[in-house]
Amino acid sequence: MENKCSKYEGLFVFSNADSLEKHLEECEECRQEHEKMQKVSELIGEVKFHYLAKRNKQRRKAFKAACVLMLLVFSTLTFGVAANNDDLMDTLRYGESLSAEDLGFPVDSYGLLMVD
Repeated sequence: MENKCSKYEGLFVFSNADSLEKHLEECEECRQEHEKMQKVSELIGEVKFHYLAKRNKQRRKAFKAACVLMLLVFSTLTFGVAANNDDLMDTLRYGESLSAEDLGFPVDSYGLLMVD
């Protein structure tokens, strides 16, 4: 029974590329392991785009949901303050608009601004 070489992982992780290449020239088992790792690396490179696209799609959905939630909170607070503010509600009614007299400007009998 032959002893298998177990240096590939240690050289791959802890050593520099030159010493790994030197060992790969000498050891057939490590060369085969290196070829397997290269094939796996190529496969990962092929699916990387699809994985990132799926992740970005999920992030876009989450961002849109957060934007809708913030808009909902903002509009709820704005209309809630407007509904509870009696001074504002006395001044503004549905179908009415503010006139120059409501704003405190001097007006004539036609409702136009008075000029001295």
